Amino acid sequence: MTDRAHRPEDHGDPHPDPDAAAAPPPEAALPDTEPDARFTFANERTFLAWSRTALALVVGGLAIVQLLPPFPAVPWGRQVLGVPLIVLGAVIAAAGYADWTRNQQALRRGAPLPRSLLPQILAGTITGVAVIAAVVLLVSGLR
Repeated sequence: MTDRAHRPEDHGDPHPDPDAAAAPPPEAALPDTEPDARFTFANERTFLAWSRTALALVVGGLAIVQLLPPFPAVPWGRQVLGVPLIVLGAVIAAAGYADWTRNQQALRRGAPLPRSLLPQILAGTITGVAVIAAVVLLVSGLR
């Protein structure tokens, strides 16, 4: 015989989630409100930091392609190192603006801030460029 007093389907969850009752309504139902200026300024500073990063990547890529001496026996070495940095700079600039917009909208709704993929994109691309740089240097030194 089963003890019916301990069956959750009869009496609900014996350990209810205290946050479940306080869960906010869906995003579409949340009204827009003016967020605290400190959060708006912090969001803007983050956007400006991503913009500086993007600009530095573009300038660094241009410098590699235009100013770095050619690698011996690797005529494409400068382009293979510089062009991805320029493209990454463009991606970071556009994605930084998109993140700023999404964050500002979340702040206005009082919703959680969305996750950003920018750190993963930046880390992955820079890691890839570093590996390519090592290969170009090794191939250049072998010839």
